Amino acid sequence: METLNLLLSGFSVAASPSNLALAAVGAVFGTMVGVLPGLGPVNAVAMLVPVVFALGLPPESSMILMAAIYIGSEYGGRISAILINVPGEASAVMTALEGYPLSRQGLAGVALSLSAWTSFMGSLLATVGIVLAAPVLSSWALAFGPVEYVALMIFAFACLTGLLADQPVKAMLAVGIGLALSTIGIDANSGVMRYTFDMPNLIDGLAFSTVVIGLFAISELFILLQTHRDGESVQVERLGRGMFNFAEARFTFMATLRGSVIGFFIGLLPGAGGTVGSALAYSTERKIAERKDRRTSRFGHGDLRGLATVEAANNSASNSNFIPMLTLGIPSSGTTAIMLGVLTLYNITPGPMLFQSEPELVWGLIASLFIGNVMLLAMNIPMVGLFARMLSVPAWVLVPFIVVVSAVGVYSGKSASFDLILMVAVGALAYWMRRLHVPMAPLILGFVLGGILETNLRRALSLSAGDVQILWSSWIAIILWAAAVAILLLPRVMRRLLPAEARASED
Repeated sequence: METLNLLLSGFSVAASPSNLALAAVGAVFGTMVGVLPGLGPVNAVAMLVPVVFALGLPPESSMILMAAIYIGSEYGGRISAILINVPGEASAVMTALEGYPLSRQGLAGVALSLSAWTSFMGSLLATVGIVLAAPVLSSWALAFGPVEYVALMIFAFACLTGLLADQPVKAMLAVGIGLALSTIGIDANSGVMRYTFDMPNLIDGLAFSTVVIGLFAISELFILLQTHRDGESVQVERLGRGMFNFAEARFTFMATLRGSVIGFFIGLLPGAGGTVGSALAYSTERKIAERKDRRTSRFGHGDLRGLATVEAANNSASNSNFIPMLTLGIPSSGTTAIMLGVLTLYNITPGPMLFQSEPELVWGLIASLFIGNVMLLAMNIPMVGLFARMLSVPAWVLVPFIVVVSAVGVYSGKSASFDLILMVAVGALAYWMRRLHVPMAPLILGFVLGGILETNLRRALSLSAGDVQILWSSWIAIILWAAAVAILLLPRVMRRLLPAEARASED
């Protein structure tokens, strides 16, 4: 009962006219940030820090504005991923796997509206989880140290190779390439330059926007040019209805629920967030669908369950990121780290006592998550038709538009022309790999998670003076290692145990 009273008091803070206006502005701006690749919520929130102080906003209003931008970017990242195969955020990489094929089949409106609905459901369930279980779950997050993070990353990579059960070697090759790309730049521990070839522009490593736009957008343009040269049609099928129906919502309900739960728990872990959550949710849902009936599964070719679970997972994770921030003072992402820094500038100490010392701020922020998600749903659903019409634009107009958006997204990072050249080079490499049917999703996720894996592996080994046995010294790590091995080996063992007739029918 006390929690309900505190939440109601939070709604009185979040529902004030000024805070409602800030939440609306943040939702719109966050969606735009998510659509444009390369900017990201971290940069957007960082740019707002001097603005909130210049405007003299109170701490709760500042947090509400930044939180709206954060969750809005998760909504926006799906739009470009579905329509033009350009993920606006790292967590939207998995969205493109099913969303883009759906848009090419004339179902862009259904994909956009369904993803908006499942994003709302994932965010709503995660926010309810924050209200009910924040103090308990925050202590669970503390159980993850460097050893457990190494095992978690290996488990995530094992799940990624499971995305393409028929091509595990190519999937593992893609993960390896992604891990290799993540090592470029200065070694944070020793200060040694790695694989920079004496190029100053590579000292800071490869920017995410450069890699993701090259892998997806530029390679897609090369494929469009190839199909045009070969005389093949590059037009999408006729655009159909703009909204999902009740049958599709019921069909994807369990996938949405599973994705929300997975994303919620992964979002508690610092550094994991929606990227890992969406990958685990997608691989889990694909295995469930194929176990039920492999013949009806359309994963990789436009399956609504894959789209629903991914969007629910990454939005659920972005909301549960606030639990360790509010209860322990531990940032789970770059965005929450900036928000913690802003609190310190207000002379507010984040941590376990924040719920007692600043109840208006904490519960006002939680209440604003409910309000912001309703705003985002109300804003995204009516605009589905407008977004979907982008696919009816002729290719001679759409291709230059993609080039301009990609170039702006890359150049805005470091303002260096070198990144534009690198973007084209990565796109050419990705085009060649796609022609060889090497998957891109494991590669980009290997690149994103490689830094987390390396950092925690070094920390774990430094704690044990180089003894690798520490990597399986805790029960959590043992469970994750065992699960990774099971994911890699069990499907192949079970396949060999099947009769020859059953294997032939499965193929």
